[in-house]
Amino acid sequence: MTARPTVAVVGRPNVGKSTLLNRIVGRREAIVEERPGVTRDRKAVEAEWCGRSFTVVDTGGWQASGGALDAQVSAQAERAWKAADVVLLVVDVTVGLSPEDTRVANQVRGGGPPVLVVANKVDGHTREPDIWEFVGLGLGDPWPVSALHGRGTGDLLDEVVARASPELDDEALAADAREAAGEEVRVPGVAIVGRPNVGKSTLFNRLIGDERAVVHDLPGTTRDSIDTEIETPEGRAPVAVHRHGRHAAPVAHRPGHRVLLPGAGLAGGGQRRAGRARHRRRRGVTHQDQRLAERIDAAGCPTVILMNKWETLDAEARADVTAQVADRLHFLATSPVIKGSALTGKSIHKLVPALAQAVDAYRRRVPTRELNQVLQAAQVAHPSPVGRVLYATQGATEPPTFTLFTNRDLAPTYLRYLERSIREHFELGNTPVKLRVRRR
Repeated sequence: MTARPTVAVVGRPNVGKSTLLNRIVGRREAIVEERPGVTRDRKAVEAEWCGRSFTVVDTGGWQASGGALDAQVSAQAERAWKAADVVLLVVDVTVGLSPEDTRVANQVRGGGPPVLVVANKVDGHTREPDIWEFVGLGLGDPWPVSALHGRGTGDLLDEVVARASPELDDEALAADAREAAGEEVRVPGVAIVGRPNVGKSTLFNRLIGDERAVVHDLPGTTRDSIDTEIETPEGRAPVAVHRHGRHAAPVAHRPGHRVLLPGAGLAGGGQRRAGRARHRRRRGVTHQDQRLAERIDAAGCPTVILMNKWETLDAEARADVTAQVADRLHFLATSPVIKGSALTGKSIHKLVPALAQAVDAYRRRVPTRELNQVLQAAQVAHPSPVGRVLYATQGATEPPTFTLFTNRDLAPTYLRYLERSIREHFELGNTPVKLRVRRR
């Protein structure tokens, strides 16, 4: 398929970049608040206008100076506009031309992708004369829009697709049509979740091989979710979805496969804080970890547990944290547990194979004949005192769901026994298994 062009939305803080992205894609993808500095990572979302598809990338506010976190946010913005096919430089007409706008314009100008100056917050005709102040940026006539109300965004997008998506020749269009007519490749979703500052962004960057997410010691650095596909030697791998629990939708509302990071080491900062109080290095599985794990378990998705920052613990602390996982996360007892470090990469290579096995089991469909043989053997070994399974069939996958036709109701303990028999025989690992009972 032809490559999808990229449109980067850049500018100083609090000019409406995330609001413009939401307007372009037609839904609330980026977090929008009145205060500056909400967006920090690069967030890429697929969009379409007049039959043309492109990827729009939201960025945090670029600043010439600031702290270490501000510098990382600005670096993410720079990477976005350098890799883009079209750059939208967003400015605020209610504030007017500021020195920071000029500094951003100087950064994006010159020899790279075309730059369109987007004069945002033009909510009515009375604001339109204010846009001409931004001609002084030297990037052409500004485009007056109101990202909040949608005013002028249609004309802007007409120009965007004209610049980003040149007309395709007949051969390219035919190739796209052939691919669209074929079977869609289903890529499983993976959510990286955990309490604040356990290394989710570091792990995300490690998996995709790029600094897509800002990493900082400050808890709550990540606000938006970030989705991207990762490649492995075997081909397409799961989509890594990095999200922060405070702002993103609850994990139970979005299906997928989970990577749970209890955080074996420090609450944050890894080895950089090794000199702090020893008890902070043994936080292990907290009450917050338990609550999050319970929600993941209720969502019905297989889970892989990564005990991150393992290298920061001594032998005694490692034994203590391992016992905590077995005790406090006992309901995830069948989940693989990987002890590693997203910072150094130790044991992270084990993560993708573990996820692949979980995905395979989650989508497993078993032969009906073999399923009934397993249940018959289980009932012969340990008969139920009140009833029996006459026949069984698998009704669905994701997760594997089995319907048991019985002559009477079966006790919950016996159903768990049958579930364990099915799980062990078909090597379903830690994937959830659902049993539905119908009396005949």
